[in-house]
Amino acid sequence: MDLKQYFKKLSDTEAGIKEEFPLIVSLETEDGGKPGVVSEVSRQEAAKAIVEGRGELADEEQKKTYFDREAARKKSAEKAELSRRLQIAIISESELRDAVTKPEKEEEPKGSR
Repeated sequence: MDLKQYFKKLSDTEAGIKEEFPLIVSLETEDGGKPGVVSEVSRQEAAKAIVEGRGELADEEQKKTYFDREAARKKSAEKAELSRRLQIAIISESELRDAVTKPEKEEEPKGSR
């Protein structure tokens, strides 16, 4: 392919992509490219993959599946982070009663004397 044609096709394809970061579905390639992998890439990378025959834009169903999976991953990561930061204190019944019935000592502000 002539370089001028290649870059013209690349430019035209990029102009036709609406999203800033579109989803691309990979196609099977001769060099071992795995088909069906959905990735979020820049507009330039998406155009390059399409022109070179390595990918195509994802359809609405593939987009929904991708974003649902990413939301689930984010929720799982947030839950793991929360459980990592969660602190549990085990106190006896008498300690609980003492904490409820005895008001804590109020400390005198430093530097007041």
